Amino acid sequence: MDHRMIVRPEKSCMHKFDVIFENEEFVVINKSAGLLSIPDRPQASDSLKALLQKKYGDIFVVHRLDKETSGLIVFARSEHSHKWLSQLFEGRSVEKIYLGLVYGHLVDQEGTIEQPVAEHPGKNGVMVIHKKGKPAKTLYKVEEEFGSYSLIKFQILTGRTHQIRLHMQWLGHSLVCDPLYGNASPIFISSFKRNYKLSKNEEEERPILSRLGLHSHELRFADPKGVKHEFKAEMPKDMRALIQQLRKNN
Repeated sequence: MDHRMIVRPEKSCMHKFDVIFENEEFVVINKSAGLLSIPDRPQASDSLKALLQKKYGDIFVVHRLDKETSGLIVFARSEHSHKWLSQLFEGRSVEKIYLGLVYGHLVDQEGTIEQPVAEHPGKNGVMVIHKKGKPAKTLYKVEEEFGSYSLIKFQILTGRTHQIRLHMQWLGHSLVCDPLYGNASPIFISSFKRNYKLSKNEEEERPILSRLGLHSHELRFADPKGVKHEFKAEMPKDMRALIQQLRKNN
């Protein structure tokens, strides 16, 4: 049976995430940038997992998104569903599509990056390309080019920590506003719009994007009964606003 479902986000009672879909087995969330997927230290409460536990009770982690990455993430609601969802993700049976803004224009409009990923030997939380690392494979395709930036669609066939960020650094086109693998500086409209002027109510210009320009856009997988699920989450307001301004001033 083919059951494709693209559901518009339903605003949750909490303000940091939207519930895209839920049933007895799993819940699909559209996470906002700036919210941890899971606690980063013992007793830390400000995480998506902690918020979901308050809403649903038992919640099991299947995969993660970086704190500054927005978009789709799945949590299991039972040990049974946690087992099969984890097997799907580990077995590369989940189609994971991301959208990201990078600096510059790529030589090839689409391609494959296969570079192994390992933990940095001297820096916690930082990854490196290393021949002894875990295999990592990223497919990319240029969606749009404007000025000094490009919008890229990514499909990751492995789920290594910081995989897209690291692979794009290796390619020479790091994601915008990436403090670990590129340039952390926020993006201002004045940097690409000629004759930019502050509005009367502004004393200083505010950045149009000040966080990592990466969004988990689509997830597709089949459950144990063969039912196919497809979920999409629109890019958040900050990324859409930047792209709109880039198009205007290209």
